[in-house]
Amino acid sequence: MLDAAIKNQLQAYLGKVTHDVEITASLDNGDKSQEMRAMLQEIAALSPRLSYRESNDDNERKPSFALNRAGSNLGVRFAGIPMGHEFTSLVLALLQVGGHPPKASDEVLEQIRNLEGEYVFETYISLSCQNCPEVVQALNLMAVINPNIRHTMIDGALFQDEVNERQIMAVPSIYLNGQNFGQGRMELEEILAKLDTGAVARAAANIAKKEAFDMLIVGGGPAGAAAAIYAARKGIRTGVVAERFGGQVMDTLGIENFISVKETEGPKLVAALEQHVKEYEVDVMNLQRAAALVPGELIEVKLESGASLKAKSVIIATGARWRELNVPGEQEYRNKGVAYCPHCDGPLFKGKRVAVVGGGNSGVEAAIDLAGIVGHVTLLEYDSKLRADEVLQRKLRSLANVTVITDAQTTEVTGDGSKVNGMRYTDRKSGDAKSLELEGIFVQIGLLPNTDWIKGTVALSNRGEIEVDAKGHTSVPGVFAAGDVTTVPYKQIIIAMGEGSKAALSAFDHLIRASAPVEQQQKLAA
Repeated sequence: MLDAAIKNQLQAYLGKVTHDVEITASLDNGDKSQEMRAMLQEIAALSPRLSYRESNDDNERKPSFALNRAGSNLGVRFAGIPMGHEFTSLVLALLQVGGHPPKASDEVLEQIRNLEGEYVFETYISLSCQNCPEVVQALNLMAVINPNIRHTMIDGALFQDEVNERQIMAVPSIYLNGQNFGQGRMELEEILAKLDTGAVARAAANIAKKEAFDMLIVGGGPAGAAAAIYAARKGIRTGVVAERFGGQVMDTLGIENFISVKETEGPKLVAALEQHVKEYEVDVMNLQRAAALVPGELIEVKLESGASLKAKSVIIATGARWRELNVPGEQEYRNKGVAYCPHCDGPLFKGKRVAVVGGGNSGVEAAIDLAGIVGHVTLLEYDSKLRADEVLQRKLRSLANVTVITDAQTTEVTGDGSKVNGMRYTDRKSGDAKSLELEGIFVQIGLLPNTDWIKGTVALSNRGEIEVDAKGHTSVPGVFAAGDVTTVPYKQIIIAMGEGSKAALSAFDHLIRASAPVEQQQKLAA
């Protein structure tokens, strides 16, 4: 089942295992059980530290398997075959159960150990979801560190009865002790913050004690990371405050236009960015959302946690988020049929009727991807024609289970109280109200800049983007901006990185001029 190259690489990793690991499978006579048996036996044969056996426990999902350290009672289980994006989760679990130290700070590990109570987590995933491994790996790590925590990864496509019973329509979907805990990508620190109610207050108190920065970057996406690296290389006190390091790139599947890198994925690129930033003395404050900007000699950034930071210069790189339909029913049925990531959630709609709203590249690409999974796709576009590249439109037109409707203005998402059952739209040519019966709606209508927190403080365009000049200056002295949050055209990762670097250089120039004596400032300005 595993090719030679993967086996060789895995065998090298397993050389780091220092404790015996028991792999215990719970199987039936199905094809997936046979696949799981073959895979696990191949893996167990790669290291003398691994052993494989089968259990007849009828209380466990079939097929599934548990990883346990000999003589311990760890709670790591996979219900499904963790290939695709989840293969890394399996490798990390083998290493961590086998005693290899995890890549987490001592403070975080101690926080996990100190959690009191019993925690039984279940995470429903799809193997095509690039956001799911973050959650699976975080909860597996917690189960290895704290014996009171147990976690099972569940492949939703394999356990459709559970998915239907719990009405799961988005992944990752996390349950704690049988109750919904959260949906969507969650980092380890974010999960801990929900469990450890005092964590947010402690983080805010620590932030409040920090001295003023020379340069503070708000946002941890490509623009923010590039700005931080350029600033830190100047030897100045640099900080990054971000709601989620990596930003929207974390939700990007395939990246094939990042120059010098033929192909990568969003989470991989973000991991590399974070590692690069941490090579320098940059104070990264994650899971912190900016609430307000107060101009002054020392610029203040207030956070939603109640803490605030001050800096001599600030770079805003808060990026953009998916634009919503803003119609009745959208919020009510979000993650209950209304979705924004076809790669993640598409497998949950196998054989069903779905709609894609948006006729640009992202909308047409989503429709093409979904057509291979679902029963039927209806693509709705507000304009009189699709705006996607012609090559994508040709591919779309070749698909028998896709219907395209133009001049369609979405007016309402409908449901039965628990999940989506359709949508209503207006034919913009005739004015007629129409409806569709659906099980899912994927929204792909572009991006919205994250500038709500600075409205009235920094000049914005009519689209809500920060107005910047060629050097990244905003309307506020000492405040710069970069990336998708600005008026700079073409929202691309590589452009955001360049703009972030430029903004850092401009901000550094500002610091030099602001600290120079008056006569020197006159010479610099000449």
